[in-house]
Amino acid sequence: MKIAVPRERRAHERRVAATPETVKKFIALGFEVVVEAGAGLESQVPDDLYQNAGAVVEPDLARLYQGASVVLKVQRPLLAGEAELDELALIPRGALLLAVLSPFSDPESVTAYAKAGVTAMALEFVPRISRAQSMDVLSSQSNLSGYRAVLDAAYEYDRAMPMMMTAAGTVAPAKVMVLGAGVAGLQAIATAKRLGAIVSATDVRPAAKEQVESLGGRFVMVDSEETREAETAGGYAKEMSDDFKRAQAELVAATIKTQDIVICTALIPGRKAPILVNDEMVASMRPGSIIVDLAVEQGGNCTASRAGEVVDAGGVRVVGHFNVPSRLAADASALYAKNLLNYLTPLVASAEGESGASLALDFDDEILAAATLTRDGQVVHAAFAAQQAEQ
Repeated sequence: MKIAVPRERRAHERRVAATPETVKKFIALGFEVVVEAGAGLESQVPDDLYQNAGAVVEPDLARLYQGASVVLKVQRPLLAGEAELDELALIPRGALLLAVLSPFSDPESVTAYAKAGVTAMALEFVPRISRAQSMDVLSSQSNLSGYRAVLDAAYEYDRAMPMMMTAAGTVAPAKVMVLGAGVAGLQAIATAKRLGAIVSATDVRPAAKEQVESLGGRFVMVDSEETREAETAGGYAKEMSDDFKRAQAELVAATIKTQDIVICTALIPGRKAPILVNDEMVASMRPGSIIVDLAVEQGGNCTASRAGEVVDAGGVRVVGHFNVPSRLAADASALYAKNLLNYLTPLVASAEGESGASLALDFDDEILAAATLTRDGQVVHAAFAAQQAEQ
């Protein structure tokens, strides 16, 4: 069976879906691996490293996709009308497409996968259960996002992060507040602490308190009956009531005015990011303060943030970089590629003889059931099946 790894073509994307390490392991499983020429250059992986690992490096797109049983990508393929190249049209019918497909941001793409006869699996839908931890692309990429957010904040901040005691006087440590204590938030806390900042954090989930405090942060939270049921079975935050949002806004407003740096990480799967920092809160911060909004591409946690920009909001710099994991493309690619390997490996039925690997897809398995959007020409994911029926 052939695995095709194309170059990513969406804007702001520097990652690649396979590394020489994963290529070797796929070949050991019985796959043939073909990588598009130049696919790994922005992730510091030149073509010769793929060739040394046993992959075929192919400059011709038609030959890259021809006969491919599996297509590995980072982001969803380009569709007709989005760009000059229709990537989806190149994928053979019946092929397995693995990527972060972001179907909620483009529901029409799900119907397109079904019409193309592709078995499309959205890796961001892999459930957060014990046996799927090594496949969790959201966690691996969010971890790097949280780290990079603090570095981006430190770059924009015109003061030192740690306390410094010198003969000329003492430099006070920066005060950092992290909004959302998920994977990205916890890494942001850990990174800010390493840089010597005083860190506080807030989250709607009571379970986050122990995690925040274990990293040396102070936990700030609205305590109510609603917070006791603020986490989904999959480990994500639920959307809260308007009353809770008002109470949370008051708490954040009272805390944020004393902070130097705010890292926003709050996301709700399938929904617009919740507004946590409004214009009034931004105005309450002292000049030179920094806000980094990791949710900016989903609408943003801060009303002043703009996707792809560093905004000056009355002396407060609001950072809204696109695709933060891609700003650490080499490490992000290595982790993402390993997630893909760990997802695909259990699906290999055999690698015996000259026939190579074959796949056994049990769509009743909770991991595949959660991730599969389309198969056999049909939209099968419950969140999108009704949409196809209406059409």
